[in-house]
Amino acid sequence: MLCLFDLDGTLIDSELGIVACIRHAFERLGMPAPADLRHWIGPPLRHSFAPLLDHDAVRVEAAVEHYHERFHTLGWREHSVYAGIDAMIERLVEQGHELAIVTSKPHRHAAPIVESFPFAKAFSRLYGPDPSSPQSEKASMIAAALADFGAQPERTVMIGDRHFDIDGAVANQVRGIGVLWGFGSRAELENAGAHALAATPAELTALLTD
Repeated sequence: MLCLFDLDGTLIDSELGIVACIRHAFERLGMPAPADLRHWIGPPLRHSFAPLLDHDAVRVEAAVEHYHERFHTLGWREHSVYAGIDAMIERLVEQGHELAIVTSKPHRHAAPIVESFPFAKAFSRLYGPDPSSPQSEKASMIAAALADFGAQPERTVMIGDRHFDIDGAVANQVRGIGVLWGFGSRAELENAGAHALAATPAELTALLTD
C-alpha cells in the first residue's frame, strides 16, 4: 500500500517554528500579530495573510517573504517528532508499504526537516508546492504521487490532521485518515469525509497494518 503523510501536525509538532515565523512577518510589516495563530498551521500562508492585509497582493507577498526568511534560517529547526511516530514508520516499512510525504510546506523548507529524521530513508518521495504557489495543491500532489508510484487509489491512503489532507484524498478517490494529535479537530476531519480517525500513532499503525 502507498501511504502518503502530511508533515505539520501529523509527523511533527511544528507550532513553535511556524508561529514564530508568522509573528516575525507581522513585526516586519509593522503590525501586531493575531493572538491565536494555531489555526494558521495547515492552510497556505497567502490564504491566511490575505484577509488581514486587505487582500493587497503586494503586502501579502511581502508577508510571505518575511515568513520564509526566518523559516529558512531558524524556523525549520523548531519542531519535534511526535512520540510514537518512529515506531509506526518502522512497522510500516517492515510490512512492505511504500511511504511518501505530501505537504503544503514549500519543498525547499520541508526537505531539510525530512532529511533530519532518523527514519528519513523510509520516505521515497517528498511532495511540496513551489513557494510562489498561492495554493497548497494537496489534490494535485496526491495525483502526482499516484502517477509516480503507479499506485491504485484503492491501495493508497492519505494521512493528515487538517481537512486539506482529506479534501485531497477525496478528490483522488483514496482513503483519507485523520489524526487527532495535530492542529485540526475531530469535527473538521469528519466533515471533510475522513475514512477513519486515529487518536495515537499506535492506533494509526493498527489501521494501516490490518
